[in-house]
Amino acid sequence: MLEYIKRRQKQWEKKWNHEADLEAEREAERQLEAELEAEREAEREALRAAEARKREDIVERKKLLQEQQEAERLRQKRTQEKQKLEEGRWGKQIDTLLAQLEEGRRQQDKLEEVRIIIQNREPYLGVLDWRRWLSDPLNQRLADLDFEYAVQMFKRDNRMARLRPHGTRGKKVAYNYFLSYTGDTDASAAEEYVTTNFNPDDYDLNLGFTVSYWVRPDEVGNHMFAFGRKYSNNERFTFGINTTSQIYIGTGGNKLTGRWDSGLDDNPSGLTAAELFPSLFDGGALKTGNWLHFAVTYADRESTSEGNVARKVYLNGELIRSQDLNWSSTGGVMDGGLYFGGRALRGSGTSTSYNNGWACGLDEVAIYSEEKDSDFIESVYNGGTKYNHRKSGGSGLVGYWRFNEGSGDMAKDLSGNGNHGTLTNEPAWKPRGQLGSLENVEINN
Repeated sequence: MLEYIKRRQKQWEKKWNHEADLEAEREAERQLEAELEAEREAEREALRAAEARKREDIVERKKLLQEQQEAERLRQKRTQEKQKLEEGRWGKQIDTLLAQLEEGRRQQDKLEEVRIIIQNREPYLGVLDWRRWLSDPLNQRLADLDFEYAVQMFKRDNRMARLRPHGTRGKKVAYNYFLSYTGDTDASAAEEYVTTNFNPDDYDLNLGFTVSYWVRPDEVGNHMFAFGRKYSNNERFTFGINTTSQIYIGTGGNKLTGRWDSGLDDNPSGLTAAELFPSLFDGGALKTGNWLHFAVTYADRESTSEGNVARKVYLNGELIRSQDLNWSSTGGVMDGGLYFGGRALRGSGTSTSYNNGWACGLDEVAIYSEEKDSDFIESVYNGGTKYNHRKSGGSGLVGYWRFNEGSGDMAKDLSGNGNHGTLTNEPAWKPRGQLGSLENVEINN
């Protein structure tokens, strides 16, 4: 029994020792695991610290980048503001320079217009007060452009008028007059015109003609005629403007209403009327206050059966239109003939009325029953109002009104055909300048 107890005790001791060893091994394993866990935690902490430093670096770099971007933005803003300031200074300088150039151009245009007015205006024969002196559109425009200069011209005109009766070296001076009309656009204005018995059909003008005249537009607008006659739409003989930018020449059934600034037919220069004479036009619109010379020719032929022939229109000696047409209809009967200052228009039956007047000056109207060439037209233009159609025009003169009477109610036809004009509602006689001494010039020759 004792042996058994000893044996069992040894077995228990052995078991206890084994368990102790196992516990010691487990404790060693736990310590090792704890050490490994501590190492892993240290590694994790190191990683967390590295991540934290990385994030801090990223934040710091972002902050630095933002600061750099903000600095660059501020630099660009300052640069832009500086550029704007510079551009503003340059812009102001450029604006000032452009304004100076524009003012210089306006002054140049003003001086050119004043020069043209001085060239075209005519002094009155008598002493006038300021209001009557300004009634001339050219004088009024001169006052609008340069008041002080206009006052000087007003005083000069009156001074010359006071001296004029004494003459020069004892010689009397002949004056070249024209007739001035107020037109009919102003409802309060009287219809001023001149009636004649001149009938184009009496002289077969549809078989060839030449018309030459000087006109000074004092107003421009729609359907304004310097002179003319119309029996029907197929029997026109009318000269004027259709609009501010269009001519009007009516011949038989044809009505020319082309723009001044459109291409010219058969013109060697290829220029428009506005390009040929820029001082006479504002863009394509006709200016007022300038004396213009027009000539219209229609080619000679034996009969209307020959068909179309050339009609040409000249402005200041230059060809501005050429067109083939056939003026065939004639023979319409109406009371009276050609009107000046407007157009004679057939009414009911054979009655005649004043139509579409033009506020203008009109001078030196000559009508021939044959076509004249371009050399003739140029010589008439270059001769100005001193050109005498009765003495220098050659054959074919069938109507000639110089308007040099200067007073009275008659405008004589100097062609010898007796189609004298009768003034209605007193269009004004005005002088254009001196022709010469009475020793060499007859006023109505």
